Amino acid sequence: MNLLIKNFKNNLSQILTIKFISVLIISFPGAIIAEYLNIPIAWFLGPMIITSIAALSGLKIMMPKIVLSFILIILGLHIGNYIDQNLFDQMINWIWTSLIMLIYIIICILIVAKYLQKFANYGKKASIFSAAPGALGPLMILAENEKTDLSQVATSHLIRLIIIITVIPFIIVNNSDNNILLNNDFNYIAQNHLNLILLIIASLFFIFIFDKIRIPAALLSGTLFASGLLQITDIASYKLPDETVNFCLLILGSSVGCRFAEKTVKEIANNSLHSIVATTVLIILGLFASYVATLFVDTNILTLILSFSPGGIYEVAVIAIAFDLDPEFVAFHHIIRLLFILITIPVVLKILNYKN
Repeated sequence: MNLLIKNFKNNLSQILTIKFISVLIISFPGAIIAEYLNIPIAWFLGPMIITSIAALSGLKIMMPKIVLSFILIILGLHIGNYIDQNLFDQMINWIWTSLIMLIYIIICILIVAKYLQKFANYGKKASIFSAAPGALGPLMILAENEKTDLSQVATSHLIRLIIIITVIPFIIVNNSDNNILLNNDFNYIAQNHLNLILLIIASLFFIFIFDKIRIPAALLSGTLFASGLLQITDIASYKLPDETVNFCLLILGSSVGCRFAEKTVKEIANNSLHSIVATTVLIILGLFASYVATLFVDTNILTLILSFSPGGIYEVAVIAIAFDLDPEFVAFHHIIRLLFILITIPVVLKILNYKN
């Protein structure tokens, strides 16, 4: 318990450090400039771009874990508003898209890993971990246990994430009438604020449980489960103001940029070309999987493209919220994708005898 309290105090103290304050100082202008230039989801891409540049330029920046965790809980509560009994009735139809997801993951790993081995001179294990379409955090833990080149794996995934979450909003804007889902109809007085407290407490409880039993993306999946459970049983529901989406976008975008804090320009440059090729292959395979999925579910193709995008569960989820593209469907499939990746990677390593 003392260790838990100490870790909480350390995380809380990081909010007041110059490293985090610097992130906020550069992120807000980045968002405003991006919005002025009419860049899609400006409050995400603006902060992401400027913090990435700042990190690679040597500026000492960081995203406190407690801030990011808070934002992910807000994100989960936003998606939780979409959960109802009708959603559970639809989930039976998602078995087929989940199966397509599994096949998509296996094909991605086999094809992209082979490319990275042959043309980028990646080691066998590093190529497998780098080829997986997402799940950077858990993969880094597995890769470290396998004594893999962590720099190659991390850099490949980060470059891929930057490409995907930069390209996807432009695809959506050019192929959809959906605009950023922000309005001013939030009625603060009409809300039952006790419900919000209940939702947060329940979310923290299930996040703890899900983390203990190693359910992927516990912060998001735990909050979704709590929100869905309390809403379907009519115990509690709460609609957050849509304007909070912008703050979620800013923090998530900045957090992506902060991941480059330990990277060098040379390191990024050495991996960029092959990462771009690998990402292109993954996106093409994702588009094909999305098309196949249209044969089994009556869902917007843009929603399916988001669901099969290779990486960035939280980033893609907030994009789904921003453009009102079935966030619950997207979140479900990304959680399933993480689960399948964590199951598939060890099996592939064992089958191909890459373990020591």
